[in-house]
Amino acid sequence: MADPRGFMKVDRAVAERRPADERRHDWREVYPHTPGRAVLPIIGSQASRCMDCGIPFCHNACPLGNIIPEFNDLVYRGRWHEATDTLLSTNNFPEFTGRLCPAPCEAACVVGINGEPVTIKNVEVAIADKAREEDRLTPFVAERHSGSHVAIVGSGPAGLAAAQQLTRAGHAVVVFERDDAIGGLLRYGIPEFKMEKAVLDRRLRQMEEEGTVFAPSTSIGTDVTGDELLATFDAVVLATGSTVPRDLPLPGRDLAGVHQAMEFLPQATRVAHGQDVPDQITAAGKHVVVIGGGDTGSDCVGTSVRQGAASVTQLEILPMPSTQRPDHQPWPTFPTTFKISTSHEEGDIDRQYAVSASELIGQDGRVSGVRLVDVTIADGRPTPVPDTERVIPAELVLFAMGFTGPERTGAAEQFGAEFDDRGNIVRGADFASSRRGVFVAGDCGRGQSLIVWAIAEGRSVAHEVDAYLRGEPSRLPRPVDPTTRPLVL
Repeated sequence: MADPRGFMKVDRAVAERRPADERRHDWREVYPHTPGRAVLPIIGSQASRCMDCGIPFCHNACPLGNIIPEFNDLVYRGRWHEATDTLLSTNNFPEFTGRLCPAPCEAACVVGINGEPVTIKNVEVAIADKAREEDRLTPFVAERHSGSHVAIVGSGPAGLAAAQQLTRAGHAVVVFERDDAIGGLLRYGIPEFKMEKAVLDRRLRQMEEEGTVFAPSTSIGTDVTGDELLATFDAVVLATGSTVPRDLPLPGRDLAGVHQAMEFLPQATRVAHGQDVPDQITAAGKHVVVIGGGDTGSDCVGTSVRQGAASVTQLEILPMPSTQRPDHQPWPTFPTTFKISTSHEEGDIDRQYAVSASELIGQDGRVSGVRLVDVTIADGRPTPVPDTERVIPAELVLFAMGFTGPERTGAAEQFGAEFDDRGNIVRGADFASSRRGVFVAGDCGRGQSLIVWAIAEGRSVAHEVDAYLRGEPSRLPRPVDPTTRPLVL
């Protein structure tokens, strides 16, 4: 145990961010240097707050099963090499999760029952960034090759985790990605200010040195057929993600200036990297309305602020959540609470709750406003409140309401994938689809979820594919069961 009285002596503290007035004018990460380096001056004392409790609920809350009390203790004692080894034993990409995961582990921290939880996410990113700076994240090259070949379709966190595990197990792995660069949503869906793409590129270089082959700009079904893949590879993993955006069929939906978030965000990231994007969707000088109060909506807010929007309004149909854990989401479940993201800090954002858009108003074929009405929620359905209708200005409307499932054409169609009633690809407890040799991992099988779940599923499907190829039990870890779902995530 780090310090038996640490949680009593030390208050919770997090990494200090750059001033909002500074960061709204650039695309760099919101922390000075890296988030790991930003938190280093306080990380030892923060790690000391871990109780090393008899039953560490943080283990159960983390889909990867990160060995949290142990790496907290090692960081407190300055044993960074061992902390790195401990973290990497369960998590392929802690530099990603330390930046992007909402930290369900912290919601389940025992210290958080009647106090502020341990800053587990900050400890994790500190370990990852320090290991990178000290050049300790070296390639792991398999001693011998199995002779088997695996195709991974999709290069998001699930596909990358599966690829790294299988490559390290000695299989020849090729990752296919239809976009022009590897990374899936990590590449173009996550804004630079949340994770600079240099972080992703460093990990991809390590994977290439380990032997993983990347094939960007390759669409399965167009450039390569499913039958061709199965004729060439011994196993195929579908990790295409949940990419069909939830739409809102409002009057005026066809007006110019109304877009899905994933039309808007990737273009901004490309431009931030110096790419030319003809007819870019931009918020510059416009009144922006973001429909959706989650992380993607927050990303749209931060991007709009940086592009110079005249105003930004974010709409959420649910009531404003409490700042405290609600009674119906008791510890150790992951609660829905009011949060102020880094994007919300950066401008005068009008966040409206318990409202519903009923119509998009247009002028000369372009959106000019959104008609709103206050709502109450009863039995899960919104009911308009009389005499609350009004119109707010809007020259750019962005839908950020999540995703309904994977695309049914392309790779899924090529392998004859079956879909369940939630719109996800059917797979068994061994992650296998109805087509022999084809496995399913990540959001395309689980449904829209968190990056930490995607990595966990990538590691788990690698376990099953390795066993399938070898015809014997795999030695690779298997952190999750695809037939179960978390309580609230």
